[in-house]
Amino acid sequence: MKISYPKLILALEILALVVTGLLNQAGWGIWALEVFPAVLGTIVLVLTYRKFRFSNLVYTLLFLHSLVLMYGGIYTYAETPIGFWASEILGWTRNNYDKLGHLMQGVTPVLVLVEFFGRKMIIVSRRWNYFISIMVTLGLSAFYEFIEWWIALVSGEVGDAFLGTQGYIWDTQSDMLMCLIGSIVALLLLLKAHDRSMQKLQKLATI
Repeated sequence: MKISYPKLILALEILALVVTGLLNQAGWGIWALEVFPAVLGTIVLVLTYRKFRFSNLVYTLLFLHSLVLMYGGIYTYAETPIGFWASEILGWTRNNYDKLGHLMQGVTPVLVLVEFFGRKMIIVSRRWNYFISIMVTLGLSAFYEFIEWWIALVSGEVGDAFLGTQGYIWDTQSDMLMCLIGSIVALLLLLKAHDRSMQKLQKLATI
């Protein structure tokens, strides 16, 4: 029995979730907060799969995005070994692994939105589709910063670890900037590959 690519990605994501949960060093509260966006996004895509199947490129990016979140959940973003290694190599004064997470917060959602708006003919003009998708992605990033703030206010030490500003006063603004950069870079570098992936999906639908 041949398994479809989205189902393979789902199986790998569940496996990654279990493995990173077992490796969790940050505590279950922090781990749950860090991986929650990945779990929520996966649930939404599973529930809507029959009505709207995305391209394989989008599913691949969603999986990679989830891995970034899950790895951060093992240690908290501020304590990831990869982040410390990069800081030593590049001379950073803080662990900047969280910036990778916020970069992916731009890369993945912007292509999800471009594909949804375009295939549903909600936005016919490609240029307007790109612009509006970037703006919506940036808005979602800002809303996520609100969520981090609210969690930090109500959950004490767990929220502080989840927030992970590391004393950087411009952390919120730089997070949103990384999201914006990620969305623009995704459109500049991945549009052709995204178009090909959507074309393959359309061919499958006609078979």
